[in-house]
Amino acid sequence: MKVLYKLDVFEGPLDLLLHLIDKSEIDIYNIPIKEITDQYLEYVQAMQELELDVASEFLVMAATLLSIKSKMLLPKPPVIELEDGLYEEELDPRMELVQKLLEYRKYKTIADVLREKEVERSLVYTREPEDLAVFLPEKEENPVQGLTVHDLLIAFQRSLRKMTRRTSVARIRRDEVSVKDRINEIIDKLKLENKLLFSKLFDYEITKEEIVVTFLAVLELMKRNVVICYQFQTFDEIVIMTREEEYSFEVAGDEISY
Repeated sequence: MKVLYKLDVFEGPLDLLLHLIDKSEIDIYNIPIKEITDQYLEYVQAMQELELDVASEFLVMAATLLSIKSKMLLPKPPVIELEDGLYEEELDPRMELVQKLLEYRKYKTIADVLREKEVERSLVYTREPEDLAVFLPEKEENPVQGLTVHDLLIAFQRSLRKMTRRTSVARIRRDEVSVKDRINEIIDKLKLENKLLFSKLFDYEITKEEIVVTFLAVLELMKRNVVICYQFQTFDEIVIMTREEEYSFEVAGDEISY
């Protein structure tokens, strides 16, 4: 299996070239190609002497530098005058390399900034997020949520029907129940059985007036010592029982007028 070694200082040939330029404080737009080439070749030769696996890209860059060096040593061709009065000069063979170095320096600077931010972020310790929903203010439910215009129309029609029923007039006739009649009914029940519950004096369909009248009738019988009422404990059924002695009780027509 082939083993690749990563250099500690330089990531590639451009990194090495940029290091040599910065170390010698050379203007990147005016590189002394002979000096840089010699320094570069010395570094590659040192790697080979240390039996390091020199990447092919380092050798390609060495060949590129030698090519540029040879072009710089050749005499410059004469300037060609064009028809419109302009002059055409041969391009500097170093410009392509300069553009690559400038672009590499830009990305290297960005990488250094990101590396510093990574180190700063690694010093920050965070905790697991907590559920803060319990601290949120409770939102009141919208009472008309989900209603449509059709629902509002139906509600409006119902309101109109209710208003129509409210405006209708009806005459209600109340059935009068007298205490005297109720007393006689209770006495008739007690003649059949000596003891009965207060609730047994009513039917299923009972009105408030009948309850009040029945209660007054029982009080009137207790006042005249005809019956005895008691409860076994609080809120139990009221038990109505006749006295042990025989009795003959009749209510006169004009004695009770309510």
